[in-house]
Amino acid sequence: MNCGCADVVTPGLLDLFEARARMIKAARPIAGLERVALEAAAGRVLAEPARSTLDMPGVDNSAMDGYALRLDELADSPSGLPVRLRVPAGAGVTRLPEGGCARIFTGAPVPLGADAVVPQERVSLDAAGRVHVAGELAVGANIRRRGEESRAGATLLEAGKRLNAAAIALLAGQGIASVTVQRRLRVALVTTGDELIAPGQAWRPGAVYDSSGPMLRALLADQGCEVLDLGPVLDTPEALAAVLAEARDNADLVLCTGGVSVGEEDHVRPVLERLGGLDFHGVAMKPGKPLALGWLGASMDSGTPLIGLPGNPVASLVGWQLLALPFVQGRQGRAPAPLERFPVAAGFTRRAPRGRRELLRVVLDWSAGAPVARLAGGQGSHMLGAASQSHGYLIIDADTPVEEGHAYGYCPGAQFLV
Repeated sequence: MNCGCADVVTPGLLDLFEARARMIKAARPIAGLERVALEAAAGRVLAEPARSTLDMPGVDNSAMDGYALRLDELADSPSGLPVRLRVPAGAGVTRLPEGGCARIFTGAPVPLGADAVVPQERVSLDAAGRVHVAGELAVGANIRRRGEESRAGATLLEAGKRLNAAAIALLAGQGIASVTVQRRLRVALVTTGDELIAPGQAWRPGAVYDSSGPMLRALLADQGCEVLDLGPVLDTPEALAAVLAEARDNADLVLCTGGVSVGEEDHVRPVLERLGGLDFHGVAMKPGKPLALGWLGASMDSGTPLIGLPGNPVASLVGWQLLALPFVQGRQGRAPAPLERFPVAAGFTRRAPRGRRELLRVVLDWSAGAPVARLAGGQGSHMLGAASQSHGYLIIDADTPVEEGHAYGYCPGAQFLV
């Protein structure tokens, strides 16, 4: 499980951002659509554009609790305007009586003829119940115009949009009860290592509780994937080949963790090259160097893609977030968003990473007003404490020391949760 390569400088590694670009380019959307009820669509990926069925809003309506009136009549009535109509939300469209105003509530249709709504906070009523307004009003004030958000037939959401709560609310507001979505991506999860035991089993000397498997299952579930769990697998070429053949025939993608380095017990690369092919192996990043992309079958397009993640759990997490996740999104028919990065000052010093970019797990300290990145804990590729506490990564270029107070590229972790 421990590749022991954290400080080894290997020539010919692929640049991190080039590797990310190659992952995105290689991902092809899977075939297969489903029609699902809107209440079952959370987290699913739209397979076709969703279009508006109605003007939104459907009628001119009030943005405030207040009074609807004609501005010219207000200006010509120094003694105030009588209230001659009451319009609650859900009422039909009516006409404003001449010489008077209407008591109106948020969301209620604005009476025909009214050209402004005055908020109730700016209104005073005299003893006769007539309305007096403080301050100036403009034509159209506090009126939501019909169709100002969308017109019937307009595109509400593009194909490839993953449906979150706000998107579902948008569709529900149009009366849309079902949507066409991509079928769920089926991912075969393969963990390797003779030393791995499941949480809950009795520990023995030399054993390691499997943390990468549960972590990756959770990450795949967060992305709405169907998981075919085929691990852990014994560290033999024969056992791995049998499992990968099963994965090839039953999944849209294989996600393998461990056994992807270059040691005598690391069998993923030779078995992969025998059963398919390799796009690349090795990325100039720390942690996560041994990551690989390949396929089982004749080619990447016709076969089953395989992503090999390192066995150390933090390296596996970093590889997932920076490289595997955009590939999964591409297979789902989604367009991966550009990686968010912005400069943040370091609150520590650290020696330069040799030959690779280093992704330091950090928390942001806002106590001084501007963010300062501080180490979240130990930075070993097996140390999950810092990974579980961090807000994101400070990305340090190869052979660049970290100097306190200097700014470096910060990559927020929240972007990997969408």
